[in-house]
Amino acid sequence: MAKAKYDKAKAEVSLARTHLGFTDIRAPFDGIMDYLHVREGSLLDEGELLTTLSDNSKMWVYFNVPEAEYLNYMMNNKEGSTKEVSLLLANSMEFNQKGIVETIEGEFNNQTGNIAFRATFDNPEKILRHGETGSILMRIPLKKAMIIPQRATFEVLEKLFVFVIDKNNIVRQREIKIGAELPDLFVVEKGLKVTDKVLLEGIRLVKDGEKIAYKEIAPRKAMANLNMYAE
Repeated sequence: MAKAKYDKAKAEVSLARTHLGFTDIRAPFDGIMDYLHVREGSLLDEGELLTTLSDNSKMWVYFNVPEAEYLNYMMNNKEGSTKEVSLLLANSMEFNQKGIVETIEGEFNNQTGNIAFRATFDNPEKILRHGETGSILMRIPLKKAMIIPQRATFEVLEKLFVFVIDKNNIVRQREIKIGAELPDLFVVEKGLKVTDKVLLEGIRLVKDGEKIAYKEIAPRKAMANLNMYAE
């Protein structure tokens, strides 16, 4: 009888320890915990939400790509190869890890003309968190591309123009077509020849057909000062 009572007491102790263990909450993974939704000492019901936990060791970044850029990406990316992208953060600094494009949706959005991509970024320093925003930088090689500074262009009725200087030092307004847009640069698809001289500064101070005096500068020097305002 005494042994039976002893075994029963041990079983009750073991059951009490099991119940006590239910008061410890253990997450299945490491991550960043959000705020507590209830106060300490509150009575909880089964299934009630205490907080949320984010595993941000790797982050999924979703972004939309226009049809033209999608075609450039697919035509320059060999089958089976991985494509690296960069992430420009909200503070205009580039994230210190490269991302890999892993998923592309099957259909374009009929309203926007875009298709959704998903890239995965390692996040060892826990800089990225869920809900952040930024811009994806996709590097696509352009062969034999003609580029001009964006500040050398101007718009008239939603068309893009430049001033070209002819052999008599007369500026002529000329419409151009843009194939791609880069930071501070346009890739010209149509409208210019390699030998053309384009007016870079003072485009608001001249008129079509006007004769001007100008100073020619090397393309490398012009590209080195793209962010400087010149008028």
